[in-house]
Amino acid sequence: MTKNGAKQAASTAKTVKKILITQPKPDGEKSPYFDLARKYSLSLDFHPFIVVDAIPSKEFRKQKIDIANFTAVIFTSRNAIDHFFRICDEIKLSISQDTKYFCITEAVALYLQKFILYRKRKVFYGADGTNKSLFDVINKHKDNEKFLYPCSQSFDSEITNWLKSNNCEYATPVLYKIISNDITEVMAKNYDVICFFTPGGVKSLLENFPKFKQNGTRIGAFGANTFKAAEDAGLVLDIKAPQPKAPSMVSALELYLTSLKKK
Repeated sequence: MTKNGAKQAASTAKTVKKILITQPKPDGEKSPYFDLARKYSLSLDFHPFIVVDAIPSKEFRKQKIDIANFTAVIFTSRNAIDHFFRICDEIKLSISQDTKYFCITEAVALYLQKFILYRKRKVFYGADGTNKSLFDVINKHKDNEKFLYPCSQSFDSEITNWLKSNNCEYATPVLYKIISNDITEVMAKNYDVICFFTPGGVKSLLENFPKFKQNGTRIGAFGANTFKAAEDAGLVLDIKAPQPKAPSMVSALELYLTSLKKK
């Protein structure tokens, strides 16, 4: 291959035209993803890599956790928020207006607006999406609080270990199950970028394709726990969010696409 040919091949390898978002397609046409696709002439596919199964209230009651006895709730995902308030509705429980909420990211915190009157004095979130930043926030308020950590069966033990080591009273109600989706058909296509949003999404990839090789596919990940899952799986991350200049996956993608143009 000539020197110019090598340069052209490298340039082609960096081109991003097809992106897979491992989440459901947004409702309607007013999504920043669609704006991004138009701006950069991208082909975007949406396909959730996980299926979230609700645990019914009858099964939840067997856990013998009285939600009303807790003064604070820790949320690490929108799924956890959805199913926490679903269970409260099913068991006809009204949450105290004094309840405090501790969220892994600002995006998760803002999602609470669907369910509560959002007041900053009772909603807190970590600075950079890591467990450490979440712990820093909780640490300022942990005295006299009793914590609920709504989760799936595969909860983050780092959080429960921190609560235990800091002598916090807590409970981990299991409210939903994460099941790997069938992704055979969508993965038959070749994507320049695949974006993950949960450790469960990475797990689904490996369960569906145990011998998956990245082979130049750029990988995006949202949230520190997803970073870790991807890196533990041997994936190289090119796109990370949230970051100071990229609070969302869309902004992280745009930052990456802009950087390619400069090369």
